[in-house]
Amino acid sequence: MTVFPEDFTWGAATAAYQIEGAAAEDGRGPSVWDDFCRTPGKVLNGDTGDVAVDHYHRYRDDVALMAELGLSAYRFSISWSRVLPDGAGAPNPAGLDFYRRLVDELLEAGVQPWPTLYHWDLPSALEKAGGWPERDTAHRFADYAALVHQALGDRVRHWTTVNEPWCAAFLGYASGEHAPGRRDAAASLDAAHHLMVGHGLAVQAMRAQQPGNRFGAAVNLYAVSPATDDPADLDAARRIDGLQNRFFLDPLLLGRYPEDVLADLEPFGFAPADAGTIAQPLDQLGVNYYTRHTVSGVPGEATQAVSSPFSAHSPWVGAEHVRFVPGGRPVTGMGWEIDAPGLRETLARVAREYPAVPLYVTENGAGYDEHLNGDGTVHDAGRVAYLDAHLRACHGAIADGVPLRGYFTWSLLDNFEWAWGYSKRFGLVHVDYATQRRVPKDSARWYAEVIRRGAL
Repeated sequence: MTVFPEDFTWGAATAAYQIEGAAAEDGRGPSVWDDFCRTPGKVLNGDTGDVAVDHYHRYRDDVALMAELGLSAYRFSISWSRVLPDGAGAPNPAGLDFYRRLVDELLEAGVQPWPTLYHWDLPSALEKAGGWPERDTAHRFADYAALVHQALGDRVRHWTTVNEPWCAAFLGYASGEHAPGRRDAAASLDAAHHLMVGHGLAVQAMRAQQPGNRFGAAVNLYAVSPATDDPADLDAARRIDGLQNRFFLDPLLLGRYPEDVLADLEPFGFAPADAGTIAQPLDQLGVNYYTRHTVSGVPGEATQAVSSPFSAHSPWVGAEHVRFVPGGRPVTGMGWEIDAPGLRETLARVAREYPAVPLYVTENGAGYDEHLNGDGTVHDAGRVAYLDAHLRACHGAIADGVPLRGYFTWSLLDNFEWAWGYSKRFGLVHVDYATQRRVPKDSARWYAEVIRRGAL
């Protein structure tokens, strides 16, 4: 039996725009994702998050599901534009009240709330003013963080500032695959840097209010392998690892950007004082992990289905030959290769190469095309196998001495999957989007049993 530490945190995760719905209710303002969804051709089937899975109205039922599963924690994000419809200025009382109710419901159910302040849904007004490429957005983010923390910080201990800044910066501003849909390599680098600055300013502001709370960020990390030992492939792996992993880990934990990446990105630069702002002491670091990247620098066709701005709209010069290639592993319904050992490798690397900080896997899961059976069940054996393998990788990392304190699967509920719309399902719980009926899948019952036993 594979037994986890007694105090291990067992959780599931969601994001506001993907589940809340109620997009125009109770004073919520538009976000870049509302705008992006209304741009023809950007989201599969023209889907939007207007209703999503109606969590805004059904949160009590959803919290009851969490309690039924035995979750010890729930990671959710707060909609900036629900709290501050214009991104700044006077708060929307109804928006804050929703999150107060959600937190109270979670605590009453014995589930610890783990809010994330930014999961990609920038208020439209701030994007119109320049968005994350503008430094002022980082300061507006800190103001927003302080406002939300002031309202909830007496009852919420664990806080995540930004989720996957790589996606927000490079998919949003370089490749245009995500909101706001820009294709400007230079702007994407400024966005990435200002997301990091915003993180640091937000931690400063919140820690000044409640020093005893715990603060961190969540970064999406990948194990990266060269396709061969050809020097071009080795350099491609260095580049991808640099901009995907080290470009965020190094400033967060070492107080500097990696020198080789700065050389790749020249003339990108930043104010030296920003390094200290970004490198606030962290109480936790979230690691989001889904797959391994196998890359090549030799010219050819990229055949692996991954989202990346690295080739078509790269922030660096000379990256036209960097491409993702198959590693020969099974894939999920997203076309992402399944590589659980890569999670253990990634966690061990963070523990080995960076100062000690408690780690949490804040996202890990698999998207598939699934349907409710006639008997009212969803048999998602692929997801069960995926989660089992990755939890075993987590246990292996703990055995290696990695300070891994918890695991949050993505996702609690089937939901709006960004540019894929409603075509892919990641949830432990099946949602009929027409009726909003929730049905726990086999994976939900499996995960509940793992939690109950604290073991695989």
